[in-house]
Amino acid sequence: MTKRPKFRSFIGTILIILIVSIYALLATTIASATLATAPWWGHLLYFLLTGLLWVIPAMLVIRWMAGPFNKPDKD
Repeated sequence: MTKRPKFRSFIGTILIILIVSIYALLATTIASATLATAPWWGHLLYFLLTGLLWVIPAMLVIRWMAGPFNKPDKD
């Protein structure tokens, strides 16, 4: 049985924090610049989309953190 390296988890955690922080700042900046006169449904669609979109890069980092697992040999 193999263990995941702690260093990979540490780096992945730092990456996720950075990704989410930068993404939130970028999404808020874009919203402030473009949604000032948008109708309520424009706000709803924008924040629904941007609220879910950050999951894709975070999922990739989490998958990388998990790393390749060795399958047990069948005898």
